[in-house]
Amino acid sequence: MTAADLLIRDADLVVTMDEALGDLPGGWVAVTGGLITGLGTAADPPPPALKAVDAGGCLVTPGLVNSHQHLYQNLTRSGDRPDLDGSLEAWFWHYFGMWSQLDEEAVRLSTAVGMAELAWSGCTTTVDHLYLHPRPGLLDAQIDEAARLGMRFTAVRGTMTMGEQNGGICPDHLAEDEDAYLADCERLFARHHDPAPSAMVRVAFGPTNLLSCTPSTMTRTAELADRLAVRLHTHVADDPEEHAFVTARYERRPLEVLDSLGWLTERTWCAHVVYPSTAEMALLAERGVGVSHCPSSTVIGGGLPGGPTPVREMLDAGIAVGIGCDGATAADHQSLWMETKTAMLLARLRGGTADAMPAREALWMATRGGARAIGREGEVGVLRHAACGDLAVWRMDTLPYAGALADPVTALFNCGPTWAWHTVVGGRFLVEDGEPRITGLDETLRRHRETERRIQGVTAPSL
Repeated sequence: MTAADLLIRDADLVVTMDEALGDLPGGWVAVTGGLITGLGTAADPPPPALKAVDAGGCLVTPGLVNSHQHLYQNLTRSGDRPDLDGSLEAWFWHYFGMWSQLDEEAVRLSTAVGMAELAWSGCTTTVDHLYLHPRPGLLDAQIDEAARLGMRFTAVRGTMTMGEQNGGICPDHLAEDEDAYLADCERLFARHHDPAPSAMVRVAFGPTNLLSCTPSTMTRTAELADRLAVRLHTHVADDPEEHAFVTARYERRPLEVLDSLGWLTERTWCAHVVYPSTAEMALLAERGVGVSHCPSSTVIGGGLPGGPTPVREMLDAGIAVGIGCDGATAADHQSLWMETKTAMLLARLRGGTADAMPAREALWMATRGGARAIGREGEVGVLRHAACGDLAVWRMDTLPYAGALADPVTALFNCGPTWAWHTVVGGRFLVEDGEPRITGLDETLRRHRETERRIQGVTAPSL
């Protein structure tokens, strides 16, 4: 019998998220060449392995999939500004001056810090939507950093093309030339995009929203994505101010405008979608449009009129709903475990019962739902033969889970807080024995703090 590269063995339970395989008590997972090459229960003899890890006392799940993020925002984290009075537009204008200072160093550091935190939370695949490009080459630097860290990555080349002088919510100096943006999309696709099922890097295109991008940018981006067979991503229906801006400018609801611009297709997944109508949810399901639900960012500033996002209704309509951390200036943390727990609790609050969002369905959103939304169904977010060897191992014999033996999946999100004990991407440990295995992390954090001070204009304390 050929030896596997890695064997995770003797787990209390392996939750595959695969309908055919189900749960594997006393289970094991073998990874060879970056792919899953075997799974079994305690009754099935595992293969020999070059490295075997005892997962006794642990729950094993697919690695979590983060379907929406702005990693650069951890440079301006936890900006609680009561003087902004909950205004989305005022929030953007407050930070644009800081964010316009982004350079390669800032992007590399924020990517490293954000991906380390994501990996610690059990995340193995992440999206990042970089829509600010005050200097060239920033997305190349981010992709290079993701490769150094070993995180599976979908890099969204975002943009803003409608500056303030044209009525957009974007400083004129940050508004990009549309032709130059589209040319860069093609360049990034040619240089970095890998369509293979085991790809470490995919490229997607993402004009940020209807507040700061022209209709021409939206339409031409959709046409380019169709020609190159890549994914489309944007923010929509995420705030009352956005709704008011779009309906005043276009005399239609935000999702109706996206539809008119050729965006509601199976290539697209949208961030937030807090205010969809019943008809719009049915249309998203019919067209195969995915949604990234970012629960913390919708409530951390004081909540939204109308209550939590209608996630239960979207799932029931047949929409692929994933979980996203959003930017750390909006949500303050980069833990996909925490976002999944928050999504579960808010859905229960909206529905008025625990049945509105069982823990296992929250896990589905954080794995299979996210994979489907970003176009990687069957590749990530599931443990099955030939899928990517990405998994999270959770210690269930620790203090937060004492007394929670009956249902470890429910315990994972009902209890806590927790961090992953092991996080594995393609058979490689990003977190091992509860500690991030990121080379030079302490030095990265030191440099990150220096960059925070520079961007925020904060003087270092004297010693």
